Amino acid sequence: MHDIRAIRENPDHFVAGWRSRGVDDAQAIVDQALALDRDLRAAQTAGQEALAKRNAASKAIGAAMGKKDMAEAERLKAEVEGLKGEIAAQEAVEAEKGKALRDLLAAQKNLAADDVPDGEDEAGNVEVSVWGEPRRTGPAKDHADLGEALGLLDFEAAAKMSGARFAVLKGGLARLERAIGQFMLDLQTAEHGYLEVNPPYLVRDEAMFGTGQLPKFGDDLYFGVSRRNSRLSDVKRVRRRAFSDFDIPFDVSFSGQDLSRVLRSLRNSIVHMRYDVTDHYARTVSALISSGRISDDNLWLIPTAEVSLTNLVRETILAEDELATPMRLTALTPCFRAEAGSAGRDTRGLIRQHQFSKVELVSITRPEDSDAEHERMTACAEAVLQKLELPYKRVLLCKGDMGFSAKKTFDLEVWLPSQATYREISSCSNCGDFQARRMDARFKRAGEKKTEFVHTLNGSGLAVGRTLVAIMENYQDQDGRIAVPSALLPYMGGVTHVERLP
Repeated sequence: MHDIRAIRENPDHFVAGWRSRGVDDAQAIVDQALALDRDLRAAQTAGQEALAKRNAASKAIGAAMGKKDMAEAERLKAEVEGLKGEIAAQEAVEAEKGKALRDLLAAQKNLAADDVPDGEDEAGNVEVSVWGEPRRTGPAKDHADLGEALGLLDFEAAAKMSGARFAVLKGGLARLERAIGQFMLDLQTAEHGYLEVNPPYLVRDEAMFGTGQLPKFGDDLYFGVSRRNSRLSDVKRVRRRAFSDFDIPFDVSFSGQDLSRVLRSLRNSIVHMRYDVTDHYARTVSALISSGRISDDNLWLIPTAEVSLTNLVRETILAEDELATPMRLTALTPCFRAEAGSAGRDTRGLIRQHQFSKVELVSITRPEDSDAEHERMTACAEAVLQKLELPYKRVLLCKGDMGFSAKKTFDLEVWLPSQATYREISSCSNCGDFQARRMDARFKRAGEKKTEFVHTLNGSGLAVGRTLVAIMENYQDQDGRIAVPSALLPYMGGVTHVERLP
């Protein structure tokens, strides 16, 4: 989220900043924001002036009546009534312009830090460092082929129950994945000072908005539908009625995925007040929710524990001494992603799944501490790869390849022998005060009255599934077994190799 005062004071900075991040209509966005801001402030001023006149006139009514000047009192009463209407009109304009301005700013990505390189896509990323020597000797089986050959990785069974981009892990492979997550969590808590948290996996709209997933990336999320007072047939009727209001064809076939998508669309139209949705549509959907046929407490499955962990400080004012050392939080959770924009990419294997586990790292800092914390967090993620002896490189993302909320991002890419290339396994981002503004997360310095927004950072420490892929490919032997890295041996109960089930 951006500060309209900063845009007002330096509009060219935002035009240049957004253009460098691939926003072609940056000038139009800034112009629209400033116009809405002018209209908003004009309505506020006019409303305040009308309120002052109304208060003065109300006071004068008493004085006139005290003098028995009933004509003047009646004139003042009429003036007060007129001013009430003007105040209400200005409040309506203020609400309309304020909503439009908030919606516009909420849809804009963060500005990049000064040291982030220019570039439109991953081709503009800059390699910072390389660790370890890639293992290139002998043929390397792809992890999917290797897991299936061992009888420990079953995509067919997963597809029967859940569809594509799911997997069933069995035996030693399932244990190895569990060991990886536990090892990562222990490392980050015992050696790096992160506080372990077990957070909710289902969160409200406001939490997703706070970290930047909503409203822009709703299609990449899974919607957990809460139908406290609803039946499927009721929701069908709701959907049919809402669509018929706008002559949109209604497909009578219905599935759970349709339900999630439709309710997500209806809910977002109200909660996030999309400015491309008509007032009539918003009223219609609001009435449908108010009718009780669909409930108003729908939840989202988290795409990453970043959402849950970062929102622990939402709507909070911290004391400065609480951030004397950055607040460092970690969690091992399942993550759920629709992967709406990844059609055709990594369709086989564990690289890009709808459900996977990840150890997330989140830091909350004072503004002056976030750059150093970013370096530290990235090093904490690197430590996992080093202890597992997996070759990797650190990459600084260019402006065009960074995520929506980030101002600076380091990616860690691990070596995969079967592909003879490095693939992303961790992304560590400094978001500055971007998320804090959306969450209203602040702190107060000692002796100061005003508050400031905290800075938030997040990173993978690491993605468990992708780490499993890297271990399978880098530690496979000629017999098709997978050696267990020495760092994981204490978690494997004496098992040194993952082998085919007897």
